Amino acid sequence: MSTASPLLSELLDALRCLPGVGARSAQRMAYHLLERDRKGGERLAIALQAAMQRIGNCGDCRSFSESERCALCAGSTRERGQLCVVETPADLAAIEQATGYRGLYFVLLGRLSPLDGLGPEELGLPLLQRRLAQGEVQELILATNPTVEGEATAHYLAEIAQAAGVRVSRLAHGVPLGGELEYIDRGTLAHAFGSRLPLS
Repeated sequence: MSTASPLLSELLDALRCLPGVGARSAQRMAYHLLERDRKGGERLAIALQAAMQRIGNCGDCRSFSESERCALCAGSTRERGQLCVVETPADLAAIEQATGYRGLYFVLLGRLSPLDGLGPEELGLPLLQRRLAQGEVQELILATNPTVEGEATAHYLAEIAQAAGVRVSRLAHGVPLGGELEYIDRGTLAHAFGSRLPLS
């Protein structure tokens, strides 16, 4: 029988919706906020409520945005002929932070997975097809993850782009910079070996 108050039980259950947060982690978070940082908890509650109510998706790229178009899509400094397709807004952020890419993005918010109910409609692919048909995009860069579903999604996207007459490229996969061959898993090494490129 639980000795926790109903409000505390509700808080613990609510915290468990976060990825990687189980019963113990939720308890540590809740107790920390209640014992040591009530102001932080109030700030968190206000920020969460505002974010849930006001953050939606950009009408062009589908990334998170408070307005109809995100800052990247609305800006005038990006290369509009390049469109990089990623699975999540987190992937977009990783590319922005790690590379000098100056094109635009399209965020799938998932990957093709019929078992999970994620088909072309759920990933916004009709919107992507319309965008490619406008003729502005010259290159579609496929930056889906190197998983079975990610590869299937990339293949599907490549077919859409080729039908629209758009050049397709794919992020390179394989041996990481600074990696040693003896420590790389067999699947990664086999993929890197099979996708080797000539030096010119």
